[in-house]
Amino acid sequence: MKVFKFGGASIKDYDSIKNVGFILEKFKDEKILIVISAMGKITNALESVSEAFFEGRQEDALRLFEKIKSAHLNLLKYLLVLQWEKATNALNDFFTEVEWLLHDKPVKDYNYYYDQIVCSGELLSSTLISFFLNEKRINNQWIDVRDILRTDDTFRDAKVDWKISKRNAAEKLLPLFEKNNIVITQGFIGSTDENESTTLGREGSDFTAGIFAELLDAESVTIWKDVNGIMNADPKDFKDAISIPELSYKEVIEMAYYGAKVIHPKTIKPLQNKNIPLYVKSFFDIGLPGTVITEKQNHNLLPAFVYKRNQVLLTMQTIDFSFAEGKPTQYVNEILGDLRIKPNLSQNAAISLMICIDDIPEKTAQFAAKASEIFEVQVQRNLTLLTITHYTPQYISNLTDNKEIVLEQKTRDTIRLLIKEEDSIN
Repeated sequence: MKVFKFGGASIKDYDSIKNVGFILEKFKDEKILIVISAMGKITNALESVSEAFFEGRQEDALRLFEKIKSAHLNLLKYLLVLQWEKATNALNDFFTEVEWLLHDKPVKDYNYYYDQIVCSGELLSSTLISFFLNEKRINNQWIDVRDILRTDDTFRDAKVDWKISKRNAAEKLLPLFEKNNIVITQGFIGSTDENESTTLGREGSDFTAGIFAELLDAESVTIWKDVNGIMNADPKDFKDAISIPELSYKEVIEMAYYGAKVIHPKTIKPLQNKNIPLYVKSFFDIGLPGTVITEKQNHNLLPAFVYKRNQVLLTMQTIDFSFAEGKPTQYVNEILGDLRIKPNLSQNAAISLMICIDDIPEKTAQFAAKASEIFEVQVQRNLTLLTITHYTPQYISNLTDNKEIVLEQKTRDTIRLLIKEEDSIN
């Protein structure tokens, strides 16, 4: 059995969904579990609905959701003929669930309502695609992932109950393959013991594919994207960026940590547990080789470049010069944990501590205010964090010429440079 995942860019419109059918025609004799994301930009639109609802702007929430309804129903008109009415009724069931909630008033926290609303994106897209494929005689069975993936109630970042999920997969999912080669489900979402919808965090659909690969002992996972595999740099930054044919689990995790838009580390872990290969393939040309990710270490890797923009450097110096005791560092780590901030770079000096984080104004201000209780804090904005793996001096020189380097960290294989842009000091 294989696991395929189609992301939002792969199902964003009529032509894209037709292409999904074209790809699956090539594999219709194989057993495949398909994980579907919400259509392109729908998750962001549903987030706007959630915000409006929670802020008490009920009319705005309903208006925004009406646009989402129209987008799906209009697309349905182009995709289906014979099963149009049946598919419309199925979508309307999900629309009604959200609208029923939007006519109420919030009594729980935002994260709860976020999950109940945003999860509809995957339910709608997967339903639409299932009907389309069946009409094209690519027979498949749709299943609600919430009946399989059991999670805790950490809304927006739910933790999977692997034991119950594995039992559910064996009892409810595997039997479906006895009548159909293709089963379609949703990424990104799960459900609590109380049947409340949860989401798995950003990149959750990739993670879902990894979860099912482990639960089902899959042969492989393929993530279909709008690029030919994982690139050694963002093509927007480097016109000569090229696809990397092979990567190890370790390399992918490191690239993701540095800020590269590759596969989320959460996706890799379940695959690594059972040494399941992950393929990143071109959605537009299935004949292209793409990238394969396995346990195997590749010792001939090209340099890879990652820009992480909109960074802020917080330099903290204790008033009483007590860094030697280690307590200031512990205090900073507690603040980071409380505010759920992930440092992108940190460095200790004799009497100071420097931390580079994403510049989210509210969180930056909260951190600086809290840290100021025991530190003198300097905030330096408008910075870019450049990471180069498998670097050479020439690459460093080319990319930093005439630029001020604020902070540098270097190991044998990787160099990380915090570069000053204009107007950086606060």
